[in-house]
Amino acid sequence: MPDMPDYIKGVLDLRGVIVPIVDLRIRFQLESCEYTPTTVIIVLSVEHEEQQHVVGVVVDGVSDVLDVLPENVRKAPDLGGAISHQYIRGMVTIDKRMAILLDVDKLLDLQEMGLSEALG
Repeated sequence: MPDMPDYIKGVLDLRGVIVPIVDLRIRFQLESCEYTPTTVIIVLSVEHEEQQHVVGVVVDGVSDVLDVLPENVRKAPDLGGAISHQYIRGMVTIDKRMAILLDVDKLLDLQEMGLSEALG
């Protein structure tokens, strides 16, 4: 797409809603990875200026989808100065497994990514 950052891979029409697609590996300058049959797009609702916007993110794969009740979310522990927790909303334990919950509103800051004008 012209004049868009390289991590914006394009857009798709999802039931009449135009959804920009963000490759998180490129967005966070991680090692690139070839898209495979397990590569998927997760569609997220992101809040920007008190409005909800739909954004798709390319991820390597999805292993599980979990239902999490807000009262089960615990504050993320301090992981030390070397690991930033600015994008972590909290942690939850389900069936003896621990999951880190990302704060997608911070992770996908539309202003920072140059998408705020494009999404109106």
